[in-house]
Amino acid sequence: MQIRRDVYLNRLIARKQNGFIKVITGIRRSGKSYLLNTLFYEHLLAEGVPFEHIIKLAFDSADDLMKIGENPLLLDNGRPGGKVDPAKFLNWLHPQITDGNTYYILLDEVQELGAFEAVLNGFLRKSNLDVYVTGSNSKFLSKDILTEFEGRGDEVHVLPLSFSEYYAFKGGDKGDAFDDYSVYGGLPAAALMSTEEQKSTYLASQMKHLYLRDIKNRYALQDEATLGEVLDVVASGISTLTNPRNIANTINTVHKRKICAATVDKYIRLMEDAFMLSRVKQYNVKGRKYIGTPYKIYFEDVGLRNAHLNFRQIEPTHIMENVIYNELRYRGYHIDVGIVESRERDRVGKEIRVRHEIDFIATLGSKKYYIQSAYAIPDREKYKQETASFDKTADSFKKIIIIEKSMKPQRDEKGYVTIGVKEFLLDKESLDA
Repeated sequence: MQIRRDVYLNRLIARKQNGFIKVITGIRRSGKSYLLNTLFYEHLLAEGVPFEHIIKLAFDSADDLMKIGENPLLLDNGRPGGKVDPAKFLNWLHPQITDGNTYYILLDEVQELGAFEAVLNGFLRKSNLDVYVTGSNSKFLSKDILTEFEGRGDEVHVLPLSFSEYYAFKGGDKGDAFDDYSVYGGLPAAALMSTEEQKSTYLASQMKHLYLRDIKNRYALQDEATLGEVLDVVASGISTLTNPRNIANTINTVHKRKICAATVDKYIRLMEDAFMLSRVKQYNVKGRKYIGTPYKIYFEDVGLRNAHLNFRQIEPTHIMENVIYNELRYRGYHIDVGIVESRERDRVGKEIRVRHEIDFIATLGSKKYYIQSAYAIPDREKYKQETASFDKTADSFKKIIIIEKSMKPQRDEKGYVTIGVKEFLLDKESLDA
C-alpha cells in the first residue's frame, strides 16, 4: 500500500533546479527515503525526465555499494570511520553524466559517504546537477547541517504522518482513527501494522534501540540511564510549561539521582537536534518579545512519546494539543506559545497583573492565528475561561478554539471560531473556515 506524502512531494517539486542542495531532514523512520526514492523519483519519470538522467544511490544499501566497487563487509572495520570512499563514488558517478542537460542526483543516507560535505559542495559548482540528499544520523541528526553547504542548502523537514495522511489510507470511522493515531502516532511503519501488539512492540523497540541509542553513540554519552530519566519527565509533561530546573528537581526527587539544570538543558538540546522533540518559547503578544523560560515541549511523534512511557500516560488533553502543534508545523507555520498580560481587579478590588495563555500563535508570512486547544467546553463558564486571552489581545487576527468533539466550524458574536479537532485536522483550509 502506497502512502501519499503530497505536501512534501510538492515542496520538493517547488525546489527543482533552484541552485541549492535539497536536504531532506527529519526523525528516523519518518519516510524521508520513501519520499525521495519512490515518490519524487516517480514524479520525475512522469514529467518525462529520461531514466538515465536520474542517478540514485543509497549509501546504506549493499547492492548499491557493490555498484561503485565498495565491499560493504569491509566498511565497518576496514576503513577508519567505516565511510564509503568518495573517490569510488565519484569515479562511478562522473561517467554517467554525458551531456549538458539536467541530471537529478538522489542520494540516500549520504552521511555514510566520506567527506560528503566536500563532495556536495563540489556538485554546487556544476550547473547541470540538481542534488537531493537524505540522512538519518551523525551530522544529519543535527539541525545545523545546512551550514555545511556554504549557505546553499534548502531544507525540507519531513514529519511523521499527519492525521490527514494517516486517515487517507486508513479510512473507517474518524473517531476510531483519531483514537488510534493519538496512541500510536504517525510513523509510517507503525501505521501500516494491523495489531496493537505489533505497533506497541515496534514503537518501544525503536525508541530504545534506535533513537536513544543514536543520541548516546553520537555524543559518546556515558550515562544512558540519565538521558532516559530526563526523557521520562519531559514525556510526562508534554504541553505544559516547564524549565530545566523543574525537570532536574523532579529527577532528583523521584529517581534519587543528582542532576543539575545545565545537564537537563543539554540533554533536551540533544533530543531537539535528533528531531525527537521541540521546545516552544512563550511570546508576549502586547510586549512583542520572547520569554526564554518556562517553555513547552512537544514530541515529533506522539506514538514514540507514549511508547517511552509504556503507554501508561495517555492523557487525551495533552496529546490532542501535541497533535495540533504537529499539524500546524506540517502546514508550514512557525509556532509560539502566546502570553497576554493585563491589569485587573481581584475580589477585594486590588489591582493585580494577570497572565493569560494562548496555546498557539501560528504565523506564516502575513498570516497569523491564535489557537486554543480546549478538548471540551461543557458550559459557558469554561468557554469564557478559554477565550479570556483572546479578549485581551486587542487585535484583529483570527481566533480559533479546537475541541475534541466532532463539530463543524461555528462562529460566535465576537468572531471566535470553534471547530472539532478531526474537522480541523482533515480540512487543509480549516484555519480559514
